[in-house]
Amino acid sequence: MPGKIRIFAPHLFLSIEENVARKRKELPLLEGVTITDIAAEGKALARVDDLVVFVPYVVPGDVVDLQVRRKKHHYAEAEAVKFHAYSPLRAKPFCRHYGVCGGCKWQVLPYEEQIRYKQKQVTDNLTRIGKIELPEISPILGADKTRYYRNKLEFTFSNKRWLTAEEVRRNVVYDQMDALGFHIPGAFDKVLDIEECYLQDDVSNRIRNSVRAYAVEHGYPFINLRTQEGMLRNLIVRTSTTGELMVILVCKIVTDEEEGRMRQLLQYVADSFPEITSLLYVVNNKCNDTITDLDVHTFKGNDCIYEQMEGLRFKVGPKSFYQTNSEQACRLYNVARGFAGLTGQELVYDLYTGTGTIANFVARQARQVVGIEYVPEAIEDARVNSEINGITNTLFFAGDMKDILTRDFIDQYGRPDVIITDPPRAGMHPDVVQVMLAAAPRRIVYVSCNPATQARDLQLLDGQYRVTAVQPVDMFPHTHHVENVVRLDRREP
Repeated sequence: MPGKIRIFAPHLFLSIEENVARKRKELPLLEGVTITDIAAEGKALARVDDLVVFVPYVVPGDVVDLQVRRKKHHYAEAEAVKFHAYSPLRAKPFCRHYGVCGGCKWQVLPYEEQIRYKQKQVTDNLTRIGKIELPEISPILGADKTRYYRNKLEFTFSNKRWLTAEEVRRNVVYDQMDALGFHIPGAFDKVLDIEECYLQDDVSNRIRNSVRAYAVEHGYPFINLRTQEGMLRNLIVRTSTTGELMVILVCKIVTDEEEGRMRQLLQYVADSFPEITSLLYVVNNKCNDTITDLDVHTFKGNDCIYEQMEGLRFKVGPKSFYQTNSEQACRLYNVARGFAGLTGQELVYDLYTGTGTIANFVARQARQVVGIEYVPEAIEDARVNSEINGITNTLFFAGDMKDILTRDFIDQYGRPDVIITDPPRAGMHPDVVQVMLAAAPRRIVYVSCNPATQARDLQLLDGQYRVTAVQPVDMFPHTHHVENVVRLDRREP
């Protein structure tokens, strides 16, 4: 046709695998690059001319060859394919699964360096994103325990274990491919078989490995995460500082025979681990792993465990949210309560209250605490937690925060003297911020697991409130995650 330009695009005739190989050949290899800093999401950073390169599993001072895997105009993502020199900062990873399972990415950094970079992360986010006046930021509260600190882990069954690059290179062949472990980052259907994890008490390792061995020996079908065929889906282990232990087995059950086999496995677990105080199971025949909308059944023991903090007892059910580092959670809540400056006369609103842990933690120092949370089951737990601790000055409401926290709600239940807010990683909805501003409490205490979204929200509050204290807390050693507590006081007119 006249005027029509014909373009020959050979990649249109290649297979997906051939196209991936072609694109990788087009991406550059950067040789002898020095890693200079720590960046977001647990990655490190290097600069090559005007290009910023983000790299996982390296530390400042490493000299490496980088294979670029993804390239944009001003930045690239790469992986280290050869080390020319190791940084003097580098620590030896203690976990055999390091670099594959995707967790604990900062094992190669000594802990004192980890918390130094977390302090820097908080400072950078509040200054660069918030762009507000700040007081001196307090030194981060590091964790006494840097291993075995989590009270909850969830493992996934799969009939196709993930083979590491080293296993593929050595052409390793396993007698069976069933796995029980963690998802590979960014891949819903790829599970790394975990032998030993340092995040939770070792009883978790013993239970997981024992369940896997029994299931393999007796021919239990592990789930195929693509076709959804199979029986065994998930294993959840929860521990507490009181010594109680919860195990939840999640299965796909279609026939009476499968239910019988599930019960045989549960009985094996009960007999092998008498220290389990709450042995539960869930039948999940859906295509996703969430159990929040499913019934939980008790096979043996109690339907919950209890956590303890400063003499208070907190009920933790199979669906309950509770801070996964119990010991650091106590320090975090102490900071929040201290920032609130309670005298016993205040009406406190606790937003995103979860199971009411903060609400009940501060209730004895307040006149009344009103807690709001999206999940109805969590609110029921919050009420129970008040009851078992003899706390009578709390009120709890379930629903979407922006729908419940309205001017009419404040008119009905009272204008708060203090608001404590602990939102999810996405931060607070703008409507919630506006209602908080209209409520005009004397003080706001903002607990955040994401200093970046916290900084954004602080900017919205800055017109009427000034930040008067900042305290980072490390809840998750060997990861880039950090909690941060900020106190805001209302500006004088």
